[in-house]
Amino acid sequence: MPSVDTTPELVSRTYETTRRRLEIVRKRLGRSLTLAEKIVLGHLDDPERQELAPGKGFLLLRPDRVALQDATAQMALLQFMQADLPSVAVPTTIHCDHLIRAQVGADKDLRTALSENDEVYRFLLSAARKYGAGFWKPGSGIIHQIVFERYAFPGGLMIGTDSHTPNAGGLGMLACGVGGADAVDVMAGFPWEVKHPKIVGVRLTGKLSGWSAPKDVILRLCRILTVKGGTNKVIEYFGPGTASISATGKGTIANMGAELGATGTVFPYDARMTTYLEATRRGDLARLANENEELLRADPDVERDPKRFYDEIVEIDLSALEPHVTGPHTPDLARPVSALPAEVPQKKYPQKFSVCLIGSCTNSSYEDISRVADVARQAARHGAKTKIPLLITPGSE
Repeated sequence: MPSVDTTPELVSRTYETTRRRLEIVRKRLGRSLTLAEKIVLGHLDDPERQELAPGKGFLLLRPDRVALQDATAQMALLQFMQADLPSVAVPTTIHCDHLIRAQVGADKDLRTALSENDEVYRFLLSAARKYGAGFWKPGSGIIHQIVFERYAFPGGLMIGTDSHTPNAGGLGMLACGVGGADAVDVMAGFPWEVKHPKIVGVRLTGKLSGWSAPKDVILRLCRILTVKGGTNKVIEYFGPGTASISATGKGTIANMGAELGATGTVFPYDARMTTYLEATRRGDLARLANENEELLRADPDVERDPKRFYDEIVEIDLSALEPHVTGPHTPDLARPVSALPAEVPQKKYPQKFSVCLIGSCTNSSYEDISRVADVARQAARHGAKTKIPLLITPGSE
């Protein structure tokens, strides 16, 4: 029965296996590799004979982890039970977050969820115990934030039964949202089949300043690529600007790769990730990542001549990036806040806020909440009061 945790042994094994597979792939391709290629091709089930045709062929991959949220885990576990196996084949976790509805307040909403979904939660807990999966009870946190804090690691490959699974890309892990059937295959020891993704390189230069935040980076990219622009593609960020963004900020950007339709999103390993791993008591994983850094970044040739290696390149200057807003109705209708004064009366948008939500799976890290808390302290000092519903959803305990 595999350990639920991302242990140093698991990470070491992943790096060793990745290195062996990439030796084979490099001989076949005869060229340098992007980071996304290193992770994808480093997890090939059969690196010697697998057809390599980005955008056309299909790959069989061996993910390192599986994550299930409670709404989709039910059918996945029922299907897994039919395999009559004693345990899951790879580390798997179940997260009870989606069945909790925000209506009144944390305590009452949690009690309501426990009452309404008692049978579901008991089933998920018993299945986790029987098959060796990790179980995160209702109220423990949002699946993507828990994975980021506890299980994600640079250079790994994970699948999860939620569209925003790519959140772990902020820690250098290629994480992909899948359906329950795909998760069951991997839990049962079979490879995961996915269309060979093309690679979109997003070069970041400069540094965020003023009120601009990591969320503005992905909103800008949504405007450029649209909600279909990432389909069957992996978004790989590179360039000097990546090092200026915190690990959780990178997670926010990676999370919303789902809004592009992307297979996944990944950032190169850097000192900000080291800091985050150490702060979350995973210093041993940081040491392993530092020892294997060449696996966790694109080859030097890629940075020098990116047009040779990426199927598409987007340039974003962080220093010139303004705070953005998006909508209505679609995330690719993004534009700078400065455009609103002229746009609101022209398109007859509401001129007053009706509700405020802080958090969600995209912006619920400690960094996100602390930033909002700082603004709230300033408002309190000036005697400001909320006049509309205010909902806050921290990502974890």
